[in-house]
This record gives sequence, C-alpha cells and structure tokens, in this order.
Amino acid sequence: MIGRLLGIDPGEKRIGLAVSDAMGIAARELQILPRMGDAADFATLGEIVERHKIAGIVVGVPLNPNAPAGIRTQADAVREWINQLRLAIPLPIAEVSEYLTSHEARRLAYTQKRKPREPVDDLAARIILQAFLDAQSYGNATFPPSETHE
Repeated sequence: MIGRLLGIDPGEKRIGLAVSDAMGIAARELQILPRMGDAADFATLGEIVERHKIAGIVVGVPLNPNAPAGIRTQADAVREWINQLRLAIPLPIAEVSEYLTSHEARRLAYTQKRKPREPVDDLAARIILQAFLDAQSYGNATFPPSETHE
C-alpha cells in the first residue's frame, strides 16, 4: 500500500500515535492522546486521519501466547476496539503484535533523554508501525485482503 500509515498503540489511559512517510519507509512518533471514551477518541482519530491523509492503519495488539484458553485477555479487548474503529474510520486496518514494544520504547525514550516517568505510548506506536513497514518491504506484512480499498 502506498500512502501514509497511522500506527496506533491503544492503551487503557492513552493512545500512542505514529505516522509513516508517504513512501511507507520510515515511521515517526506523532502524539499521545489521553483516552476520552470511544466516541471522542474515534472522532479525534478521524481528524488526524484526514489531516495527515492516512491511507491505512496499523494497530498493536498485546498478544500473550501464555494466556490460558477461554480467559478474556487484553488482546480480546483491543480487537473489540479495533472492530469499533473499523466502523468509525473506513480504512484498511492491520493488526500486529506489540510484544515487547513497551520495553523497546522505554529504551528509545532513554536515548532521546526523555524523563523516566514520561509516557512512551507514541514511541511504542512508532516501533509497531516501523516493524510493519519493515515486514511489508520484505513482503511479510499486508493488510487483510477483505479490507483493501484499492
């Protein structure tokens, strides 16, 4: 997919955002949104999508391979949120694992000389989006076929 992509790290208190360049090569952190409720969050995300001319969305899902079967996980909650996002913003959405992104984001924050308690959700979104872009460049990541709007 050619065009800017929006990377999202959805948390319970904040939503980290990152954006790619138009060629889909590099991701950069964009901002951190405080959670205001789904309707307000989706409205704000819609404005960001329009302002940055976003062509697709990449959302980090907290997959836990050790979660017991039948137990509701955070990944289940995020996937429900993604389903609502699909209704609010009609763009292709790819789900990617956000495994260890918080740890990597804290390390990146340290190199950027951010304060230790400063939120890193935007950096996590950048890492999620960059991982997708890198995988896409090798042909290992795509948007689900049923969702492509090309």
